[in-house]
Amino acid sequence: MISAPFDSGTGESPDITDPELWERIGGFFTTAGLNLAAVAGIIVGAILVTWILRLVIHRVVNRIVNGAKDKANVDDTQALERSPLASVRLVQRTRTLGSILSNIVNVTIVIIALLLILNVLAPTALGSLTLLTAAIGAGLGFGAQNIVKDVLNGIFIVAEDQVGIGDVVDLGLATGIVEYVSVRVTHVRDVNGTLWYVRNGEITRIGNLSQGWSRVILDLSVATDSDIDEVEKAMLDTAKALAKDPKWRTRILEQPEVWGLESISGDALVIRLVMKTRANAKDDVARELRMRLKHTIDEMGITLPALNAVMPTGIEGAQRVRGANPPKTKPTPVTPTPERAVWKPKRTSKKPSSPGDEPGTTPGGTP
Repeated sequence: MISAPFDSGTGESPDITDPELWERIGGFFTTAGLNLAAVAGIIVGAILVTWILRLVIHRVVNRIVNGAKDKANVDDTQALERSPLASVRLVQRTRTLGSILSNIVNVTIVIIALLLILNVLAPTALGSLTLLTAAIGAGLGFGAQNIVKDVLNGIFIVAEDQVGIGDVVDLGLATGIVEYVSVRVTHVRDVNGTLWYVRNGEITRIGNLSQGWSRVILDLSVATDSDIDEVEKAMLDTAKALAKDPKWRTRILEQPEVWGLESISGDALVIRLVMKTRANAKDDVARELRMRLKHTIDEMGITLPALNAVMPTGIEGAQRVRGANPPKTKPTPVTPTPERAVWKPKRTSKKPSSPGDEPGTTPGGTP
């Protein structure tokens, strides 16, 4: 603690000719200068450590992301949608963990720097502050347990790769595309454009619609007097034609299947057709398949029965992957492969042999 140089403790005015007074003044400014230098050193050191740690985190994140790009032979991160799923998840998880680690580093270093500055300026107040902090912590422990729960749950969600930026998820509380994952909250924008802030501690289940693969399920209702075998064959042929189309075959993982008659009612027969696709291509494939099935049904002369209109709500109305408008990117560049030279045998012109030549000899007489 720094004491005032003119404080003599007796209440009398100080004598300016007293050498002890000037010695106290010099000691005061020396101590104050040293304290200010220590505070400045702590601040500069905290900024330097923060900069170094954030640089390290940034370098590590970029190294992992660039490694995934090079392995997939793409220049744009969003173009990794065409690459294996592991690379996409690795990039998303790395960037999310990088942002979380940066926030943790900033908060931790600021708290340590403040405690060091307080210890320099008022060494005796640190003990009192420790007791006061313990009392406040005990009082706020019950109220802050939700924050601790949110932080811990958020770290595990990201570390276990349950949610990544760009995923279409169903969190129970909100359904849509994940725009940001922080330590405490997750930002989800639904199909209507509403941005939801969901506390990580309140998330008890996660349905991720963007990981691995998806399945297109189409239920076609036909009249009760239709030939089921003929309709199933036409549906399967249409789906197989879509799977062989060069534009769509990269988005379809397996051959389509007809699961058969799904339900029977007095008005219609429902036949189910399924097709396994990539997670980000489910809706595009489903729309194209519906359009082709409609053309096929029209060519067969089958009239679809009139059914009651069904308005999807909840998860049924917001589970579209493309409905959240993910960013569009340029197609992945493909390096052309050089043409290899093909060896061909040299053709020699055949000359008619003279009558004196024997079989197996050349015109010059050499065998």
